[in-house]
Amino acid sequence: MTTGVRRRMGVDERRQQLIGVALELFSHRSPDDVSIDEIAAAAGISRPLVYHYFPGKQSLYEAALRRAADELAGRFMEPHEGPLGARLLRVMGRFFDFVDDHGPGFSALMRGGPAVGSSTANAMIDEVRNAAYLQILAHLNVQQPPARLQLVVRSWVSLAESTALIWLDGRRIPRGELELQLVHDFAALAAVSAAYDQEMAAILLRMLAEEPADGPFGDLVSRLTTLLPGLPAPRVG
Repeated sequence: MTTGVRRRMGVDERRQQLIGVALELFSHRSPDDVSIDEIAAAAGISRPLVYHYFPGKQSLYEAALRRAADELAGRFMEPHEGPLGARLLRVMGRFFDFVDDHGPGFSALMRGGPAVGSSTANAMIDEVRNAAYLQILAHLNVQQPPARLQLVVRSWVSLAESTALIWLDGRRIPRGELELQLVHDFAALAAVSAAYDQEMAAILLRMLAEEPADGPFGDLVSRLTTLLPGLPAPRVG
C-alpha cells in the first residue's frame, strides 16, 4: 500500500494557486460573500497560511482582479482580417463567454466589491475599458481619432459593459441576440455621428465598404429596411 505525498509548492506557485482559487470562488458568488476561510479550504491550506501570502482579502481580491482584467482585455483582441462586422461579432462572443463564466465576479468587478474605492482596482477596470477602446480603433485603422469617433467607441464600450450587467440579472434575452444587437449598436452610433460630421461620414463609408450583405451590418440594413415603411411620416412645420 502506498500513500500519497502532498507536493510542497514554492512561494510564487502557491500565490498563483490562491489567486486561481479566489477567482473561481469570486466568479460564482459576490466577493463580499466569500470568506478567507473558504478560500483556505478550497486551496487545501490553513487560514493563517493564506495571510502569509496575502495581507487580507482585499489584496487577494485585487490579485484575482488583475488576472481577470488581463483575461477580459484579451477578449477584445482579434486578427484584423475580414469584414469589421464579423470581427466585432466574434469579439462580443468572447466577451459574453467571459461574462457567462464569471457572472457574479464580473458584476462585482464593474459595480464594486471588497475593493470598492481602491485606486488599484479602479485603475485595472479603466485599463480594461481603454484596452477595448484601443482595439476598436485599431480595427478601424485610425491612429488619430477625431472627437466624435472617440465618443462613439467609448460609448459603445460602456454600452457593452452595461448590457452585460443587465443581462446577468435574469438573462431574459437570448445571449446570441444581444451579441448581434451590440454589433448593430456600434454601426448605429457611428451612423448617427456621421450624420453630423463629414470626417465621421468618411470613416463610416470606409467601414461599410467591404461589408457583405449577409454580414452583421448588412443584417441591420435589412431589418431597418423592413421596419421603415411602417413608420409614420415625420410632421413638417
